[in-house]
Amino acid sequence: MQDAMVKHPEADVLVNFASLRSAYQSTVETMEFPQIKTIAIIAEGIPENQTRKLLKLAKEKQVSIIGPATVGGVKPGCFKIGNTGGMMDNILHSKLYRPGSVAYVSRSGGMSNELNNIISKATDGVYEGVAIGGDRYPGTTFMDHIMRYQADPRVKMIVLLGEVGGTEEYDVCHALETKKITKPLVAWCIGTCAGMFTAEVQFGHAGSCANSKRETASAKNEALLAAGARVPKSFDYLGDVVQEVYSALVSKGIVVPAAEVPPQQFLWIIAGQENWV
Repeated sequence: MQDAMVKHPEADVLVNFASLRSAYQSTVETMEFPQIKTIAIIAEGIPENQTRKLLKLAKEKQVSIIGPATVGGVKPGCFKIGNTGGMMDNILHSKLYRPGSVAYVSRSGGMSNELNNIISKATDGVYEGVAIGGDRYPGTTFMDHIMRYQADPRVKMIVLLGEVGGTEEYDVCHALETKKITKPLVAWCIGTCAGMFTAEVQFGHAGSCANSKRETASAKNEALLAAGARVPKSFDYLGDVVQEVYSALVSKGIVVPAAEVPPQQFLWIIAGQENWV
């Protein structure tokens, strides 16, 4: 790590692909170098006591952590972490080669790719998207990223995709009610089907299990709707609601769609040579 920092003093982001066996120690080691301001931790299965120690240290060092258990994020036309956004055919299909006006934050990395697809069909595209990870104690929260989007004039609307388990969505509700969030926000929490089972259901993520009624997806969707978010009737209608909100912004002149640029006009670097594809 010392050699890497000396060789690349301009680097301020680390994407940590280490396994759960070494992700904790390698992240602690990285935070010894003040040039690093953001760390994305991909590994799943890091013990919760280690994660909480990491969060405490990151707060002291003023380092932002995305994850653990995240695919990271994507800023179209600029940067993507790992396999975020899928392969080249999906990047082209979801138009992730150029920025749009919509920013999103999600727990799930797989559902982030679905959001890329939904947003590209319903709007002028994704401006930025982050998956905070499916663990019980994420390094950054929904609100951390939503407030960044709120402050960025290039973001015209925000999409939140939460899930069963945890209470972070209620912080978003409070921010809507107190007008800390003034941009249009479309929200949905996945996992409403848990109510069909007689016993509590543990979904795929470590944090996706409701320990109380307040943590159920249905309760959080109701709270978000009451706070002023646009909440669809079900996930099937998420794209329709996103399109409705976006179309309203266009009609008001808040969003002025740019001319569509075909991907053939974008320059890709292939095998060290510049080629048009």
